[in-house]
Amino acid sequence: MDEERALYIVRAGEAGAIERVLRDYSDKHRATFKFESTDEDKRKKLCEGIFKVLVKDIPTTCQVSCLEVLRILSRDKKVLVPVTTKENMQILLRLAKLNESDDSLEKVSEFPVIVESLKCLCNIVFNSQMAQQLSLELNLAAKLCNLLRKCKDRKFINDIKCFDLRLLFLLSLLHTDIRSQLRYELQGLPLLTQILESAFSIKWTDEYESAIDHNGPPLSPQETDCAIEALKALFNVTVDSWKVHKESDSHQFRVMAAVLRHCLLIVGPTEDKTEELHSNAVNLLSNVPVSCLDVLICPLTHEETAQEATTLDELPSDKTAEKETVLKNNTMVYSGMNMEAIHVLLNFMEKRIDKGSSYREGLTPVLSLLTECSRAHRNIRKFLKDQVLPPLRDVTNRPEVGSTVRNKLVRLMTHVDLGVKQIAAEFLFVLCKERVDSLLKYTGYGNAAGLLAARGLLAGGRGDNWYSEDEDTDTEEYKNAKPNINLITGHLEEPMPNPIDEMTEEQKEYEAMKLVNMLDKLSRCLIR
Repeated sequence: MDEERALYIVRAGEAGAIERVLRDYSDKHRATFKFESTDEDKRKKLCEGIFKVLVKDIPTTCQVSCLEVLRILSRDKKVLVPVTTKENMQILLRLAKLNESDDSLEKVSEFPVIVESLKCLCNIVFNSQMAQQLSLELNLAAKLCNLLRKCKDRKFINDIKCFDLRLLFLLSLLHTDIRSQLRYELQGLPLLTQILESAFSIKWTDEYESAIDHNGPPLSPQETDCAIEALKALFNVTVDSWKVHKESDSHQFRVMAAVLRHCLLIVGPTEDKTEELHSNAVNLLSNVPVSCLDVLICPLTHEETAQEATTLDELPSDKTAEKETVLKNNTMVYSGMNMEAIHVLLNFMEKRIDKGSSYREGLTPVLSLLTECSRAHRNIRKFLKDQVLPPLRDVTNRPEVGSTVRNKLVRLMTHVDLGVKQIAAEFLFVLCKERVDSLLKYTGYGNAAGLLAARGLLAGGRGDNWYSEDEDTDTEEYKNAKPNINLITGHLEEPMPNPIDEMTEEQKEYEAMKLVNMLDKLSRCLIR
């Protein structure tokens, strides 16, 4: 009934009446995602009627109402089959300012039309294979990049950037050819990286270092959404980037990694948005060549070094070591390097473990990233070893029992999901410099058996990768307990009482004769 009334007005009414009836339809069906099949033909005709109205010279408010209804109707895949034509796609491109190479975004009144047009294109491209093919024919990716360049440094058009980036993400997700076009022909890597820089308002203090204001305000919801869409698009553009072939590629990946470091050290408007932002940053970091990930850590600045020295000088000599530990915990300094970003990744990993579900999608990317960082960069590995596998003191509990990060990772080593089990064991193995004896000390033989069997190291030894020969330092508590540690379970077991100690001489003699008789019976059976 709603479709019949709207269709009648769209076909015969003037702009004001069309705007009113379509606004009513939009308000009523704003949250509708499933449609009745009986009205399918009416919805198709309504879509066709709306496209005919959009080519006319109508007020901006009427254009917005038309596009809002078209966006709602485009949620139905069946409705899109007859209306997804080249002519109709070009109408939406024109309204989204994607056909005009030289026209700047000066008319603020047109922004709602641009945003709604981009929303319609997102729905149509996602739900229609014909629209996906037409996107290639119309070179939509290049037009989207051009629009991004127009609004790259503009602060008040985040909605346009957000849906432009979402459409770019969808295109690069659905067409592998567009990924290559974005990467090389359209220079998508530097463009999207600059979009992130703008969203985060980054101020560079060095080539790959940015200023971090820990007391600054969180990102706005619009900036956060824009950054998330840019991260997703960048993931598709870089998904096949396993090796760096040119110096310019290496520099660009390092700049992107530095931007992602900044991303990890800021927060969004809510805790959920912050986690979503960091999750997409982790996924993108997994595509960065591991040789370029050294920018995640950076040396202390002169001011930070001076502040640390001043603070230590003010302490009594017997409290210096304690204060050094506090400094490391507060600023995440290790061996003169700022480890804040790595610490954020470690906390992110622990939160994903604590969730207890969706380990393969949520946990394995960050675990894999930390494993590769540890394997390639010594300072990162040593810092993570210090945080995850500190020197053992209390070995009375099994390695998998407790609430520390080590306990949680050891529990994952026997997880039912093979992929999760393997990457958790691999991470701990790399932190132990791929030495079997060191791994067994922290996990026990039973938990590590799967990894060792897969690598052919059940008899001991070490992995294939080379690591520095810095020595592990065992605590006095561990050294004293080591002779009594059960190698299978990895914890200290109390000596079992000897049952013979509580027997009388007659009981001992009886048990001895019983054993002799059993041995004699066994030997007779073997002779027969």
